[in-house]
Amino acid sequence: MTANRHAWRKENTVVDVLLAHSYHIYYDRKQARKMQPYPPLGTLYAAALLRKKGFSVALFDSMLNDPAGGFPEALRKHHPKVVAIYEDNFNFLSKMCLSRMREVAFEMIDAATLADATVVVHGSDSSDHCAEYLERGADYVLVGEAEWTLLEVVDSLIKDSKRGPMSIPGVAYSPNRGGRVIRTSHRPLVRDLDQLPFPVRDLIDMDLYRRAWRDAHGFFSLNLVASRGCPYRCNWCAKPIYGESFHARTPESVAEEMWQLREKFGADHLWFADDLFGINNRWIQSFADQVGRRDAVIPFKVQSRADLMRNEEAVAALARSGCAEVWMGVESGSQKVLDAMDKGIRIEQVLRARDNLKRHGIRACFFLQLGYPGETWIDIQKTIQMVRETRPDDIGVSVSYPLPGTRFYQRVREELGAKSNWVDSDDLAMMFKGAYTSDFYRAVRDAIHAEVEFWSSAGEWQFSLRDRSVATNCLDPVQVAELWSRVEQLELTCRNSDATQLPVLACSAMACD
Repeated sequence: MTANRHAWRKENTVVDVLLAHSYHIYYDRKQARKMQPYPPLGTLYAAALLRKKGFSVALFDSMLNDPAGGFPEALRKHHPKVVAIYEDNFNFLSKMCLSRMREVAFEMIDAATLADATVVVHGSDSSDHCAEYLERGADYVLVGEAEWTLLEVVDSLIKDSKRGPMSIPGVAYSPNRGGRVIRTSHRPLVRDLDQLPFPVRDLIDMDLYRRAWRDAHGFFSLNLVASRGCPYRCNWCAKPIYGESFHARTPESVAEEMWQLREKFGADHLWFADDLFGINNRWIQSFADQVGRRDAVIPFKVQSRADLMRNEEAVAALARSGCAEVWMGVESGSQKVLDAMDKGIRIEQVLRARDNLKRHGIRACFFLQLGYPGETWIDIQKTIQMVRETRPDDIGVSVSYPLPGTRFYQRVREELGAKSNWVDSDDLAMMFKGAYTSDFYRAVRDAIHAEVEFWSSAGEWQFSLRDRSVATNCLDPVQVAELWSRVEQLELTCRNSDATQLPVLACSAMACD
């Protein structure tokens, strides 16, 4: 009997909190083909704070593990008092609020409820759709930045304190499930990010990630963040967690984590998952110094803006610290479209940023966005021409995607049908009446990807993560030309006669010199 009890304890560890997230790479066609899985950083931050404050935690990581069978098994193994479906807010795929992942979250809520656990959820989608998550069975939805909110909710539930979750800032709940939603007071954002411990990466199966990366790409990449939020005001960008704030960790802390990821976990490459990296030149200079002092240089990629990458000193410091690739939200080659987006950049800044990065040996990559209201075929041709003139090292192409909480969404919400979210990141469906149908924009994506692939394939980079999810293996110029011929044909047949038109807004004062 005693031996059986010991065996049960070895296989089944009762914990205070089982954390999970809903993103599963194999439910996302495009990402499954690309195979660039990263651990759920936001979830691991929440787990780290709970553990630091004395709570026992476990994690079901659905990134590479099947949630349909794996999550119920984790419930049976850990018998948690609280289940926290805590999405990774640093992963752009979580912020896209994909409908397939919402289904996964709902299934997790069902399973956790059957296991008699208190269910807490947090993420961009649940923040936008509190009522649906509460009606499905979640007990509490955490709104805004939530590590400390989760800690206080868990403390109130497990330690049976006199302070109930309904009095904790940053919580939404429904007294009668399916009834009205009550939100507690707003929780201020954490300004000193160094208060948070490093993510608890020992909770994940690092070997599983390492094998996935090395089998697909021949190297191992891990993720981290140096900051939270973005102060710019592009009117299509959803910011349900951090709003328009921006807070950065100290350069010392970031450099130390880089060193750990290389030395302790064997990372060959890093992705800074910040919404915006390099906003402050002095911070970048200090960061480069700290990386050098710790001998922590490792190739990494970041996301930034073209106007920030014009700065010669900043780009030189990035190169010194190991930066090998910068992805910039270029969006369009038409100034008219950029102004309508409230993007706050000018075309000439893109040209200067590309040249500056190239001089310092850093790959310059562009995010492009098609289909914004008011964009015409002439505007799209300007984007194509800009790409041809600047020759970015890689591109990512999407269409304008209205998400709740944005000014863009408010302008087109009356046109949204029953389908208001993409199923997965390969959907690329127009959710409103664009100038053209979805087929046209997909054809433009395929053609421009193929052209960039054609001119850049000869100089393939060791850590290249080019989007190979579209058919761009045709490095024959004749085949590329055929793709553009199809675009021209569809341009005539895929037009919408009643496309949404928005007034062109004046370029914001921010960085429009």
